Parts: sequence; structure tokens; C-alpha cells
Amino acid sequence: MAGRRKASRASWGKVRKLPSGRYQASYVGPDGIRYPGPMTYIAKSDAEIWLGGIRSDIAAGRWIPHAVAYAAQVERAQLFADYAAAWLATRTNARGEHLRPRTIAEYQRLLAGPLAELGSSSLSALTPRRVREWRDVQLRTGRKTQTSRSYGLLNAILTTAVIDGLIDANPCVIQGGQTTSTRRAVVPPTDAELQIIIDTIAPRFRALVLVAASGGLRFGEATELRARDLSVERATTGAVTAVRIRVERAVTHVPGDGFVVGSPKSEAGVRAVAIFGQDAADIADHATGLIGNALLFPASDGVSHLAQSTFTKHWYPARAAAGRKDMPFHALRHYAGTRYAQAGATPRETMARLGHSSMGAAMRYQHAGNRDDELATRMAQRRV
Repeated sequence: MAGRRKASRASWGKVRKLPSGRYQASYVGPDGIRYPGPMTYIAKSDAEIWLGGIRSDIAAGRWIPHAVAYAAQVERAQLFADYAAAWLATRTNARGEHLRPRTIAEYQRLLAGPLAELGSSSLSALTPRRVREWRDVQLRTGRKTQTSRSYGLLNAILTTAVIDGLIDANPCVIQGGQTTSTRRAVVPPTDAELQIIIDTIAPRFRALVLVAASGGLRFGEATELRARDLSVERATTGAVTAVRIRVERAVTHVPGDGFVVGSPKSEAGVRAVAIFGQDAADIADHATGLIGNALLFPASDGVSHLAQSTFTKHWYPARAAAGRKDMPFHALRHYAGTRYAQAGATPRETMARLGHSSMGAAMRYQHAGNRDDELATRMAQRRV
């Protein structure tokens, strides 16, 4: 009879001819629910081939309910920007700690800047070719270091996407993609250059320079130091013999949140630093009269944290006087590490003094005590 639907049944599935003349397949899944095919077919054989594929999936244990499969399909099709935002909100380090506010702010900057071009792409659309073309465009801007950091963040996010089963493989396969940089080496000052900076910079910042150059503290560690973090040792004559600094916190400025106090950059950053000689005497003199929670290096109001932008107004003229307009404040930390090594410290001892995290936690305290004092004393001979 014309227009009459014809059906071909099997024990678990069937193919029927629709009024349109096309064929539709359906089957009963292992869960007892009948599922229709995702499309109709011109030829009956095509519908039967689709059913054969379903039969194979069921036999091999690969079959999953359609609702689950659809949800997975939707998840795999989500935009990179959406997945990256979720990744950023849940990302933790090896110790199970969420990202620090400053790190989150930096990652958000990269996602809104260099990586924004990829934000509207689905995860599945981020192929090796797409990533390679994006990186090439970024490199042409001349910002090689920023491109490297952006590529590293992209790689980390997509590595998690692989783990989540959203993509089959990470498309970030460029050799050296995370190590490309402008290669602007940080050159520490010479003893003479450092002395010019000390003599030239505003008096209230001299001790800050000494803490960085002799103790190797980061700017955020130094500007969070409080009077209670400083111990001054004196000889029977009253002369300062040593200053011991407990580095337990650091402050960072996060856009939108202001100054945020937390732990140092790494677990190894919690440390004790001893400074001797004239540097110790100058630091102790700077701390005279400060007690308790008083900041050693506050802003001009005496109570707020010192902004790096405020400090640079004094740092730039001082470094220019030393003929080192190229030198960032961080170069003083390089100086501290170099001088400490030249005094006879082993790499492990230098890492511990600077708070590097390359060594395990158990290694951080193997060299504490008299050996550190001896090395720091030798280092202080610059100003004897």
C-alpha cells in the first residue's frame, strides 16, 4: 500500500521507512531504553550500517547513554575562554593550594591579552596548526617573553583538558615554545656601582637597597618586613655585629584588590637571613625606634605598603648615577647570590639563602647555623 510505513526489526534494533522516503534507525540500549538515530538516511543500508556500529560499541563496552554522550559532546565543544576561566578558579599547586592573587591577576592579563584571540575557539578547534599560527602572530609583536609565558599558560590549560577527556591530545607541541624570550640578561651591579646607588638614593631607601643586595630579599619580601622580623646583635661595646631577618611573608599589589599579604613566592622563601658588617649597622640604624608591626619600609604616610611605582621614582635616578639605566631592582638579588657564591657558598647554600625552591624542603636547613654566618661575614667585607 502506497505511503504505508515498512519496518525491518531485529532483536534489539529496527529500521523503518518514513513517509518522506528516508530511513530511520533505532535500537534498545543496554539500559532498556529505545534510542533513535541522530539522523535519517536515504538508503536503508546506511541505517543498517549505523546500527552495526552501535552493536559493535555495545559488544566492546564502549556504549554510553545518549544523554551522557550529548553532555560530553557539549562539554568538548565549550569555548577556550570559558574553560580557561573555570581552570583558573580551580587550579591548585602540588601542595593543593589555590593560585596566589598576583598569579591569578597575571594569568587573567595573559588571557585577556595575547590569548584573547583563542578565547572564542572551541577546545576541539585548537589544533597544532591553529596554535602555531597564533604563536607566530604573537612573536611578530616582538614580545617574545610574553609570548613564551602565554604559550606556557595555554599548554598548562590544555594539558588539563586532555586529563578531563575534552580533547584527545594537547596541540601545544612546539619545541621550545615555553623558553623563547628576549634574552635580556639581568646583570648585577659591580661593588662600585652598588656603592654609588647606596650613596645616591634617598636616605630612607638605603636600607632597602642593602636588604636586597646583602640579604637577597625580593621587593615584596623586603617591603613587608616589620620591626618584629628584625633581630639586632651587638658587641659589648654596643656596636652592631649582625642583623638577622626572618622572612616569613611577602606583599604583592593586585589590580583591583590593592596590597595583598601572603607567604613568600615559594615554600623555600620562608627563611632566616643574616647580614654582617657595615650593611648590618646601616640596617639597624634605619630600624631604630621602630617596634612591633611597624613596617621597615613604608609608604610616605608611614603605615601603608610601599608601592614599587613610588620606589622607582628614587631608584631610577640612583641607578642612572651609577651608569646602569638598564638595571632593575631585582638585579640586587642577583648581586646577593653572586657575592654569596664568591664568598664560598655551595649552590645549595646559595639557593637556601635566596629562598629558591629548586631543592626539596628537607634540603633547606642542612646548611643553617655557623656556616651561613661565616659566609655572610665574608660577604660583608665589601664595605670593610
